[in-house]
Amino acid sequence: MVPAGSMRPDILELDRFYDGPHGVVVRRIVVLKLRQLWPSLKEERVLGVGHAAPFLGALKEAATGIALFPATQGAARHPKDGPGLAALAREDELPFQDAAFDRVLLVHALECSPHPNRLLREAWRVLRDGGRLVVVVPNRTGLWCWSERTPFGYGQPYTAAQLQRLLRAHLFEPLEERRALWLPPWRRARRFLFAAERAGTALAPRFSGVLLREAEKRIWLAPPALAQLRPSSRRYLQLPELTAARDEG
Repeated sequence: MVPAGSMRPDILELDRFYDGPHGVVVRRIVVLKLRQLWPSLKEERVLGVGHAAPFLGALKEAATGIALFPATQGAARHPKDGPGLAALAREDELPFQDAAFDRVLLVHALECSPHPNRLLREAWRVLRDGGRLVVVVPNRTGLWCWSERTPFGYGQPYTAAQLQRLLRAHLFEPLEERRALWLPPWRRARRFLFAAERAGTALAPRFSGVLLREAEKRIWLAPPALAQLRPSSRRYLQLPELTAARDEG
């Protein structure tokens, strides 16, 4: 496990993993669990932060699916065909207006961010009232956080209880949870990953490699100190133009 605060995987490592046979299987499994939380995203505006592009590609019915790549990681084209819907920016200063999105997906984001509290505050800001967040993080009690052969071996892993407390501390109400990846992260084990999912869910839920947690944005009156933290000189990307470009493509 690469500790928090150290170098996160760069875009070349991430693309190499998800373009390879092991990453393809991992992506399919995580997408299946994500679809259990978000069965339909029709007419929804979705923002993916971190390296969410491989997963946004499976959510094609969304009205808008933008991938935000952290500046310290590097960016890739998204989607791979059609008009680009990708941005490169600091994940703790998202270049979008308040309440711009219906859903936010964090993948390889929270555990690798040098400022996770700011990241969650920004995710809360760009979500509409009652919007939904899904966080995908390595599980501290699983095996995947201990191997640097996959992107889940970087950063700060979480237990389910730690993740729940962190979300509540940032004005999110935790909702449903899903878990994935019970077998060790060995390449030779990938052919058995799908078969192990049902057994792992029933027999050893605490030892999954990955946690997926959905949460809802809740509205409370923010203290003045928090309101003053937002820079007044930001310039935001305009989402209607991006949505129109996608529709035309």
